[in-house]
Order: sequence, then C-alpha cells, then structure tokens
Amino acid sequence: MGIKNKDIDLSVSLGSVKLKNPLITASGTCGYADELDDFMDINLLGGFITKSITLKPRLGNDVPRIVETDSGMLNAIGLANIGVEKFIQEKILMMARYKTPFFVNIAGQTIDEYVAVAEKLSQCPRIAGLELNISCPNVKQGGITFGTDPALVRQITTEVKKVVRDKILIVKLTPNVTDISVIARAAVDCGADALSLINTFTAMVIDIETKRPVLANRTGGLSGPAIKPIAVYLVNKVFNEVGKPAGVPIIGGGGIRTASDAIEFIIAGATAVTIGTAGFIYPDCAVKIMEGIKTYCLKHKISLAELIGSLK
Repeated sequence: MGIKNKDIDLSVSLGSVKLKNPLITASGTCGYADELDDFMDINLLGGFITKSITLKPRLGNDVPRIVETDSGMLNAIGLANIGVEKFIQEKILMMARYKTPFFVNIAGQTIDEYVAVAEKLSQCPRIAGLELNISCPNVKQGGITFGTDPALVRQITTEVKKVVRDKILIVKLTPNVTDISVIARAAVDCGADALSLINTFTAMVIDIETKRPVLANRTGGLSGPAIKPIAVYLVNKVFNEVGKPAGVPIIGGGGIRTASDAIEFIIAGATAVTIGTAGFIYPDCAVKIMEGIKTYCLKHKISLAELIGSLK
C-alpha cells in the first residue's frame, strides 16, 4: 500500500531529546521565541535555539551591523543580549507556554564565563540543552577564537560538560578552519552529544564611494544561500569522518530556504536542520519546509530515518 502521509514519522532524536520533526531555528536569528509569535506557531517546530546568552548583558557592536549581499547577508551583531540572569528571570517563564524543546546558545570570552552561564542554565528544567558558540574570542588566549584550536575545543567542551547535568550539549562549529573534522572530533571526544554546523563565514562588504567597510565592525558573518553548497559538503565530511563512526547526530544548516535544501542536508548526514537567514524573509518558512519533506518522503516511499546519511 506504500507510505501514506499520515504514516510519515518525521521525529528525530538529538541524544536524549526527541524532536517531533527535524526543523530548528538557527541560533541568533529568532531572538528568544516570542518574536515569532505573530508569524507562526512555534509549537510546529521540532526545536528552538535562542540567540547567544552571555554572563553579563551585552549591547553588541555599533551600527550598521547588518548588510545584505548577493545571495545572503553579513551580520556583526556582537552577541547583543540581556544576560543570563535576566534571561532566566524573564524568558524561561515565557517559554513555558510552548511545547517545543528549547536549546540555549551560550557564549563568553573565557572558559570560566561559559561554565558559569552553563551552570546557571542547567538548573532550568524547561531547557532541553545548550549549544556552545565557540566562534568567540578567548581573551585569555590573546583573542584566538575557541573553535579554531582543537586544544581549546577539548578544554571548553570538557569543562562545560561537567555542569550541564541532564541537558544535552551541542557544539556549534565554525567553518573558518583548515579541517573542520579535527575540531568536530575534539568536541565529540570530550562529551558533545551533538554537533551543529556550520556557523557563518568571516566576510566583508566595502562601500566603494567611502572606501570603507559597510559594517561598523569592518567584518561580519556571511550567511544565506551563498554558503549552502559549502555547508552541505562540510556536513557530509563531518558525518562520514566523525558523526557516523561516533554515533553523534549532526544539526546541519547554512542557506536553507526550501524543502529541497533541507533534504540535501539530511541526505548528506544531518539528523536535523536549522533555518536562519530565510526566516528574515519568510518567518514561517520552516512550516512549508516541513510539509515539503513529508511530500518528498511520500513520493519516494522512504522514511526520514532512511533518508539521513543516504548519500551514495
């Protein structure tokens, strides 16, 4: 009789956390969740990842800090956020009205800051897991980005893992490295329950009249359709070299706009996918992508589980 639409199971698991479907918001693109209420039912999402939360409130970088570019955009927000204490006081209660699992992206300038934020959030039952933003500069190491040094990745993952308790720990990887699999392996070896990739590419846009960078920060992170083919490749590379051998799920993302885009990532090895830049244009696009994945599975008489990592 074949697979019927109602029989298609889109649920996936990230460690001990089960998601009703593989669609998750990309960190930093949808704030704290309530910003999306006017555009879509958040309960339809498989998961929600918040913007980065730091130990103390941050105003972020000077403006302009967002600029559109061909097939994408650059952002240099600078981790603007309300700080972990206010986040717990004001946002955790708000999250209680949703059924979707919430993951909090955390950041800091030192490992001690990461650990302090993780320890406070680990005491919040509403939170299903933490996502480590390791694209931040370590001020104690002369500004080197955590995520580009395997030794620092091991250290930060080990220390944060000690305090996350019953939460899952996701490590978000930067593509701005020589071999992303080396970084992925360092995170997995030290306790990462899942890997999220990729973060944005460092890039620049120049105003040719002023001969100055458009962004006040000079550089920003490139996201959007322009990076999708690279992101698909990197997801497949990490899946084959690290994720699959270790049994660690991958959350893939980078330029996903359509169901076809999402399916590419899933075939490449992603268990779940994140929607980021596309949400600024079509805030409810995740729902359409989810329906498109269902249609694809029905057409090809294949389950989502069979689709993950099925690249030939």
